[in-house]
Amino acid sequence: MELHIPVFAKEETQQLLHKKEAAAAATDELSVLVRRCIEKSPQAQKQLYDRFAPMAYGMIKRYLFKDDGCADEILNDAFLKVFAKLQQYAFQGSFEGWIRKIVVNTLTDHLRKRMKTANEISLDIVPEKPDTGANGPDKMSFNELLKLVQSLPDTQRTVFNLFVFENYSHKEISELLDIKENNCRWYLNDARNRLKEMLKALQD
Repeated sequence: MELHIPVFAKEETQQLLHKKEAAAAATDELSVLVRRCIEKSPQAQKQLYDRFAPMAYGMIKRYLFKDDGCADEILNDAFLKVFAKLQQYAFQGSFEGWIRKIVVNTLTDHLRKRMKTANEISLDIVPEKPDTGANGPDKMSFNELLKLVQSLPDTQRTVFNLFVFENYSHKEISELLDIKENNCRWYLNDARNRLKEMLKALQD
């Protein structure tokens, strides 16, 4: 008895194969581009920069939304490190994720120096109970959240961005910013509480 495969199933299979082939081709293209950058090709370096700089700049602006000059400086520093460390890239995992890590490290190096006082990040703060209100920041739309995050104090904004947008753990954030984990949790809770108050004020 002949087995008849439904037409829609064949179409889905073909689409899946096309997607896999396209993803493999894109990966191969990126690998070639990275290798050319390792060989110090100026054209390849420009292509790589043009491809990933908008993503990196968007990350940086979430932390330094009012300071274009500083954001540009950090972007340049980050890509200098990217090109300097390309030989360390193992061609495994997400290349964009590898770049994002370098951008975050460059950014947090700058932010750590920028903290207003040493006491601001070294006090032994007792963490508060996390806010679980139904109208908290986790319920906002992405664009609404971005606008409100911009008005947070530097430290709260940095911790919130790293935790929410970059998916860093409290341990990782505390190491990046050279603060205690308890402090990190407090800054995150404080950021959420501030965002909730701002959202409440907008709704009143």
